[in-house]
Amino acid sequence: MNGVELLDGLVVPLVTGLDENGMPDASASTRLLDAMARTGVTKLMLLGSNGEGPLLATSSLSRYVAEMVAAWRERVPAGVVVVNATAPATTEALERGTIAVDAGADAVALCPPFYFRHRDDEILDHYRRFERLGIPVIVYNLPRYTNEMSPAVIEQLPALAHVVGVKDSSGDLETLTRFLALKESRPDFGVSQGGETALVAGLRLGADGIVPGTGNVAPELALRIVAALRTGDDAAADEAQRITTVLTGLHGIRPGVPAVKAILDLLGLLPPHVAPPLAACTASERSALEAFIAPHRSVLLDGGGTPS
Repeated sequence: MNGVELLDGLVVPLVTGLDENGMPDASASTRLLDAMARTGVTKLMLLGSNGEGPLLATSSLSRYVAEMVAAWRERVPAGVVVVNATAPATTEALERGTIAVDAGADAVALCPPFYFRHRDDEILDHYRRFERLGIPVIVYNLPRYTNEMSPAVIEQLPALAHVVGVKDSSGDLETLTRFLALKESRPDFGVSQGGETALVAGLRLGADGIVPGTGNVAPELALRIVAALRTGDDAAADEAQRITTVLTGLHGIRPGVPAVKAILDLLGLLPPHVAPPLAACTASERSALEAFIAPHRSVLLDGGGTPS
């Protein structure tokens, strides 16, 4: 698959089901995968920021990734799975990439290395070394947590044939526009907007798809945005974007993955366990989140469960 095919439409950056000890457990995601498939989701990204990837030991991932890829293909035979291989060092990132290859993933996502500050040539070499895996690479631009990709680095990406697209989670439309400009020399270079409050804006600029964290709890809204824009229903797209933006308010109660997992637990879809040093939501945070989502239940995933 080329980058446009991989990133077209909605890719859900799936949270990771964990056991009570914080270890990846594919069986914990069964109900969530069922609900995603029922909603019409066909593409997943594992182990991204929503998937707590950097908090999970590489040694714990092989079985989880293999079982998740197999489970998704059972539900959606033509389904796509992208696995985030990001790590501080190139050697560990390649280990994670090999896990994705062995599991039969369709592509790997890869941030620039993090912790240390790196020069442009080092960042490009990080991506260049992934050619040996023989699997498409999607650039994962997440400057909040990793090295920033300079305009000079972005301009050189088309020269790397195995780099087929980008998931831009910068939230900056100017940066997204730089990635979109790569299509002039690489028409098959896929570009996806990860900024949840600018999904419609990104698609209107020419992005092929979206990868919103809110897709974990409300994928139907994201699918509605894509479908509405493709049929020219701007009003419906703008309304779905408005509700999506409202839903990002959940992070005002508790920032990040713990809040998303608490909501999924309230929906009966996933245990609330998170990877250390993250801590699960407190009882008061869960109560606040339950009140927060109450007006929006009609657009949230239906797990057939009751609050626990």
